[in-house]
Amino acid sequence: MKSSYNGVPVPSHGKVIEYVGGEFQVPDHPIIPFIEGDGTGRDIWRAAQRVFDAAVERIYGGKKKIAWLEVFGGEKAFNQFKDWLPQDTVDAIRDFRVSIKGPLTTPVGGGIRSLNVTLRQVLDLYACVRPVRYIEGVPTPMRHPELMNVVIFRENTEDVYAGIEWKAGSAEAEKIAAFINNEMLKGTKKRLPEFPGIGIKPMSARNTKRLVRRAIQYAIDNRRTVVTLVHKGNIMKFTEGAFRDWGYELAVEEFRPEVVTERESWILGNVEQSPGLSVERNAEMIEPGLEQATGDFRRRVCDEVKKVLDSISATHGRGKWKSKILINDRIADSVFQQVLTRADEYQVFATPNLNGDYISDACAAQVGGLGMAPGANIGDGYGCFEATHGTAPKYADKDMVNPSSVLLSGAMMFEFMGWKEVARLIEESIERTIKQKRVTYDLERLMSDATKVGTAEFASSIIENMQTPAALSR
Repeated sequence: MKSSYNGVPVPSHGKVIEYVGGEFQVPDHPIIPFIEGDGTGRDIWRAAQRVFDAAVERIYGGKKKIAWLEVFGGEKAFNQFKDWLPQDTVDAIRDFRVSIKGPLTTPVGGGIRSLNVTLRQVLDLYACVRPVRYIEGVPTPMRHPELMNVVIFRENTEDVYAGIEWKAGSAEAEKIAAFINNEMLKGTKKRLPEFPGIGIKPMSARNTKRLVRRAIQYAIDNRRTVVTLVHKGNIMKFTEGAFRDWGYELAVEEFRPEVVTERESWILGNVEQSPGLSVERNAEMIEPGLEQATGDFRRRVCDEVKKVLDSISATHGRGKWKSKILINDRIADSVFQQVLTRADEYQVFATPNLNGDYISDACAAQVGGLGMAPGANIGDGYGCFEATHGTAPKYADKDMVNPSSVLLSGAMMFEFMGWKEVARLIEESIERTIKQKRVTYDLERLMSDATKVGTAEFASSIIENMQTPAALSR
């Protein structure tokens, strides 16, 4: 640990969060680096820090306190250091293990790459975790937004976000196109077009499995009963299809006593409904159209049925599978409409990078938008928590934007640290304030008889609601 980062001294009263044996050891005065963010980040961070400090004080009465350390990224870093993401900032986020940030600028079409993506890759923050649930009182276009209560685990380091791409017309793109056309597609009718831009979509067993492992462990720890693998494997069979297959492999290899796959549940359920059911008939019931399939495919499905019955009937049969965590999978475009029509059927998602990006925002839209959506980027021994919306520079320094995304991300951070009472107090006080209809402009314009307040006043109202009898009886 350095004595200062970017010229800012490390708080002398703070202590470092340690990570020993796979467990965090959080002192009473942990040092937490923060990046206030670009644009509206300045407004929302000032509000959020006040709320965080008030919640910690309310719960622990001075026995515990955050030692904040400002570090720099984005426009503020460039203005001071001519560097969008100084090495000292990366070092501080690594050294102190738990951090929080506001929104950072992500330019489109050229220049610097996303600073969020850079942090994820440099620190191997492989899981983007996005809880999405409805807070009562928030205006939403949905008829039953309360049905939405999911946690999305999005793989953070691979897929098209790996950043391996070449510009159309560049020598590198032409070289790769020539290799693909002349070598990899030789003898086929497929050809890349002339002068393409080219991107690589890598997906690996290792990185898929560690993401799915974290999603299933979350379900176990939080009594969730369904984990859904989201993919487009019907088209991209060796990337997204592999994500699905590797996810199932991990589930049964490492969590066998706790889980049942959807196909296993069908096989076991068929036998329970029809004792004496033949393997062949069971196979036909789980695989529609099997009668018209090739003999080799029919044998593979029959072997699958027999293996399931032989291996887990004793542990999962006779209805025991119904108490296990169900591992299923859904095609990406299908699940997009199902989170609208059947949101209550889903609890935990594990997704590749791009699908996870889309579905996170689609789910957030149903409960009030990105202004109400928290997020975190998690790795082994690290957690970086962040607002999930953009910088909205036209509203910067106007004291008008909703700070709830970073506030709820902070609640996630306190939960991650084991300060669960603080997390609950923040969440409950936000909900109480919204029910009182003291809200920022984005919510006020969609509510009847609401009082529009600025960012700072919204934070003050939340802090006031920490003093209510309900909060004090915690």
